Amino acid sequence: MRHVIALDVGGTGMKAALVGADGTLLHQDRRPTGRERGPDAVVDAILGFAADLRALGVERLGEPAAAAGVAVPGLVDETDGTAVYAANLGWRDVPLRTLLTERLGAPVALGHDVRTGGLAEGRVGAGRGADRFLFVALGTGIAGAIGVDGRVEAGAHGFAGEIGHVVVRPGGTPCPCGQRGCLERFASAAAVSEAWAAACGDPEADAADCAEAVASGDPNAVRVWQRALDALADGLVTALTLLDPRTLVIGGGLAEAGDTLFTPLRDAVRARLTFQKLPEIVPAALGDTAGCRGAGLLAWDLLDTTDGMEVST
Repeated sequence: MRHVIALDVGGTGMKAALVGADGTLLHQDRRPTGRERGPDAVVDAILGFAADLRALGVERLGEPAAAAGVAVPGLVDETDGTAVYAANLGWRDVPLRTLLTERLGAPVALGHDVRTGGLAEGRVGAGRGADRFLFVALGTGIAGAIGVDGRVEAGAHGFAGEIGHVVVRPGGTPCPCGQRGCLERFASAAAVSEAWAAACGDPEADAADCAEAVASGDPNAVRVWQRALDALADGLVTALTLLDPRTLVIGGGLAEAGDTLFTPLRDAVRARLTFQKLPEIVPAALGDTAGCRGAGLLAWDLLDTTDGMEVST
């Protein structure tokens, strides 16, 4: 059976799948990245995982994978196939596409993790059917994916969608990017966790605990949550003004708060609009399978391109 390998590489773990032509996940697996052993060990773990998946495809499906798609965090040069930088993994300028192509003997597509997850949400998830969508992941940081007609825009230098570094509070909290007042310093799951831990005096408290306290009416939690919501709404309205998406898909850990997030967020965005059109604001649908599904789409898109080139020649 014709299939592709999909790999979603995170800061601590990797999710993988063998994906059929219709998008079916024929096999799923997970492994740690081994980042505690250094960046070279992470690369070795990725290559070994991919090789094992290739062998599994031969054993169970009768043939090796026709291609592979790999999503990685940090800065990614998708055109060159290079994992440029990832603080969590400690690597710089890793020619990952070349290394994987040599190991697998098949074409490989490399993508940015959030853009790849956004691609899946746009095509087969919550943004399905929208000609223009914006996917925003509220996790440890905040990043986005700009979807246009079934594809995701990477930008001229691979930085498109970095909404987390839109300044929403000029002169505010310093950000590791070098600016002050970036959106992710106020509205990411990590920022809410930090603020709530300080407010409630429990260093182990996190954003999920804050959301529960908000639902129970805790005034301190409401104050922390509202601060994050106001910053998030300001950042999103900036993005909506520039991009005019039909659908706004919100994912990541903070989105798991459900109506505690989405009901006031929709109201806050609506209150800030003047001439802009309010998009449909919906929760992501694919959960932690989005990265794998998106990596599979990258691989099948690559095959469609190469097959088309073969036909035309």
